[in-house]
Amino acid sequence: MRITIVLGAFLPVPTIMGGAVEKVWLALGEEFARRGHEVTIVSRSVPQFAKRETSKGVHHMRVRGFNAPRSLLWLKALDFIYSVRVISNLPPADLLVTNTFSLPVLVRNEKKGRLYVHVARFPKGQLRFYGRAHRLQGPSRVVVKAIQEQAPSLANRTVMIPYPAPTSVSEGAPPSLLMRAKMILFVGRIHPEKGVHLLVEAFARQARTVFAGWKLMIVGPSEEKFGGAGAEYVASLKELTEGVSDAVTFSGPIFDPPTLEQTLRRARLFVYPSLAERGETFGLAPLEAMTQGCAVLVSDLECFRDFVQDSVTGFAFDHRSSDPVQSLTSQLGRLVGDETMLARVAAAGYEKSTEYSLSRVADRFLQDFQIVTQNS
Repeated sequence: MRITIVLGAFLPVPTIMGGAVEKVWLALGEEFARRGHEVTIVSRSVPQFAKRETSKGVHHMRVRGFNAPRSLLWLKALDFIYSVRVISNLPPADLLVTNTFSLPVLVRNEKKGRLYVHVARFPKGQLRFYGRAHRLQGPSRVVVKAIQEQAPSLANRTVMIPYPAPTSVSEGAPPSLLMRAKMILFVGRIHPEKGVHLLVEAFARQARTVFAGWKLMIVGPSEEKFGGAGAEYVASLKELTEGVSDAVTFSGPIFDPPTLEQTLRRARLFVYPSLAERGETFGLAPLEAMTQGCAVLVSDLECFRDFVQDSVTGFAFDHRSSDPVQSLTSQLGRLVGDETMLARVAAAGYEKSTEYSLSRVADRFLQDFQIVTQNS
């Protein structure tokens, strides 16, 4: 099968600037190629990478893109420009997979592949223009529900296929929880919608009492071009740690997969307190932490419930309460005070993560690709 995967205008592949969707589709593309399919990935060009090359069986085509702007309207305009550039370079294919906003509207030549739209974010009304799509694929049940509600005429073309968990690059299973440092870890964009301030304040409130002996590590980009909120937000976070800054580390981003994996394997508890009610569509970061044996604590967003069952495979706190910081503080205190429970749930989470292996998820995509390409 000839598969073209068109990723967005703002991040390159490989993921030297981050990007969960880019990381996922690179892994899937390489797995498809390993199984004998002809795969082309189109992504943003950067000076570090050739405009055209083949790596691990995947043909890479890189097109001039942009740094992500703050304005949503301008972002959509830049996506349109990038999509126009992409169309003229598309190779013939059986299937055209994309998560871009504009390409599903612009592409009209089925020789470039049957249109397979990966809905990576909550739809914002654009789906009514995607009538030529043969498939709309969401990574979680809540996204598929949103697709069907916003575009009921396309409901019979929707499917839920989750993201795969990143494949471990380390030998052997992750170390047991009690062999790890007493470390709480966050990995993600440093932005208010990720709830980082809730976590920092919750930890700082009781860093010398309930959390004595524990460390908090914040990993992720704060620069606006990477989707962060900028230096002012980071400064406000550091203000919250006044008096306990020796227990809190802001490391910046870790884009190197082996280094990130080792960081996850050192932590006992991974916390992802996202507040993005219509921003989070799956929760790849918590799933990645589960694959490395961390216990995970997430906010009560619906997208996390596909794999985080409270007190079974992970934990949740009420981020919608009148005092979400206190809700998080209380839950953290309960977890760090019960090592047996933390280890039991971490082990169950690790087992749950195997359901999201690259091999299993690739199987589901390829089966669906066959259905899409064979249907007249």
